[in-house]
Amino acid sequence: MTFTARHLLGIEHLHPTEITTLLDLADRYVELNRSTAKHSDVLAGLTQINMFFEASTRTQASFELAGKRLGADVMNMAMAHSSVKKGETLIDTALTLNAMHPDLLVVRHPASGAVNLLAEKVNCAVLNAGDGRHEHPTQALLDALTIRRAKGRLHRLTVAICGDIAHSRVARSNLLLLGKMENRVRLIGPPTLMPAGVAEFGCEVFDDMRAGLEGADVVMMLRLQKERMDGAFIPSEREYYHRYGLDAEKLAHAKDDAIVMHPGPMNRGVEIDGTLADDINRSVIQEQVEMGVAVRMAAMDLLAQNLRRERLKKALTTV
Repeated sequence: MTFTARHLLGIEHLHPTEITTLLDLADRYVELNRSTAKHSDVLAGLTQINMFFEASTRTQASFELAGKRLGADVMNMAMAHSSVKKGETLIDTALTLNAMHPDLLVVRHPASGAVNLLAEKVNCAVLNAGDGRHEHPTQALLDALTIRRAKGRLHRLTVAICGDIAHSRVARSNLLLLGKMENRVRLIGPPTLMPAGVAEFGCEVFDDMRAGLEGADVVMMLRLQKERMDGAFIPSEREYYHRYGLDAEKLAHAKDDAIVMHPGPMNRGVEIDGTLADDINRSVIQEQVEMGVAVRMAAMDLLAQNLRRERLKKALTTV
């Protein structure tokens, strides 16, 4: 198995073989999670701290469950009531945590690059649970696992990512991962929700939903990131749904066996038709949630292995 990363800060620096290694291990954890005894001891004796400066029920719950199923001691820090609110800097918080000798630090932060900064100040493995508009690597990995299990492969597929591209770290991480695995990626959305320099991303760009979905294998819808919008990016939610919300008529332009995805939480009737979201023949949205726990288990397992090797090597050199 090949996985050399010390932290999981983003997809950008992962090699395709490392992505495959992580997904292969996650496949094994899917089976564990479906068994009666959902427990392993691979993280026994290790401490996992979850620091969520930004609320995310499903991501935090997924990481917590993943750590506990692997036998780690898991602590959730209530950052809304932390010393950061009293004026403490992010670096001071990192140094304080480092003094507690954690082994795995899971961080979600509203500022792009904040997680990378923390990783430079601590001696443990850091996992990025989403930072600003930058990246959300485990979401892209769980999406990749969902696609691979549904389609039988993760290469040479046509994947349409639709909606609020500009504000989405999920879109960025998926774009990077799918590109590394030799897929054809299309970005679909209104020009106001496309990032600057989108033409340089190595993908096709559409502002017409039906044209963009033509022949797609995978349709990945995105949530409208209203909390990151500081202006009028869409005329109205009703108009947005009419043009860019996924319904049966628009989906008919994709392949007959195309799967429908959404990272959640969904705005039904805005980004996606509720009936379509619940269609067990097309939607894999619930599978994405399930794969999230398995992928985070795999990521923490691999990082813990590297951490233990690093510590052993350091101990041997100081003897």
